[in-house]
Amino acid sequence: MASRTEPPDSEPPGSGTDASVRPPLLRELLLVVGLFLVYKAGRQLADGRVAEAFRNGHRVWDLERAVHLPGEGAVQSLLLHGDVPAHVANTYYATVHFPATVAFLAWLYLRRPAHYVWSRRILALLTGAALALHLAFPLAPPRLLGVTHLVDTGQVYGPTVYGARPAADTMANQFAAMPSLHFGWALMVALGLIAATRSRWRWLWLLHPAVTLLVIVGTANHFWLDSLVAAALLGLALAVVPAPARRSGVRATAAPTPPTGAGTPPVPAGGRGLVGARR
Repeated sequence: MASRTEPPDSEPPGSGTDASVRPPLLRELLLVVGLFLVYKAGRQLADGRVAEAFRNGHRVWDLERAVHLPGEGAVQSLLLHGDVPAHVANTYYATVHFPATVAFLAWLYLRRPAHYVWSRRILALLTGAALALHLAFPLAPPRLLGVTHLVDTGQVYGPTVYGARPAADTMANQFAAMPSLHFGWALMVALGLIAATRSRWRWLWLLHPAVTLLVIVGTANHFWLDSLVAAALLGLALAVVPAPARRSGVRATAAPTPPTGAGTPPVPAGGRGLVGARR
């Protein structure tokens, strides 16, 4: 049967824009807020293990040197040519991470419900795995280790989201550096938008995790390994949670059958036409 293509007037069930898969808004708000509060409370359980966090920090630093990872100082040196680059990096670190993730989820919820459900599950798995690792492996960031000779750019140039004394910081657990959720969430935002859109410019979303990586390393808030572990955990989550169906730009439709008597006359059974029938 012949077929033709035409622009879709509606997406097939299970596609990214299928509104039937959009979960109730109130339930989603309660779920996301609840998960965030559990995560924030859980991070505080790893607080107070100062000696262990510093020992682990020295272990990570030594491991990075043993496997010849580039020094974090090479990135930070780019920010220390003046007050402005360091201040911009600190501002990005403090203000982009959470709002960008919320905006990402909100846009998917409204425009790509199936991709929203998929991305929310991925982020929940990634965050849960990160929390477990934070509890099992408290880690002091490189800015707190004298052996790194790195500057705490947040304290020196501002702004900062951390207190000057980590052990007395009641707003954030500074020893939950491994893995870096700044990088893990940023990478998922980019991958989620690439999967949910079809613009040829969509690959530019990878600039978000790339800039985030340079910022978290350059401000000495994270080791390189913190980001590598976050990427590995994200890869595992992506392998576990099936992705939604990809959107199609066109759909095939059956061509209408011409009415009897119009165009070429029908051929009788046996393949013989009217001329052959007179013989």
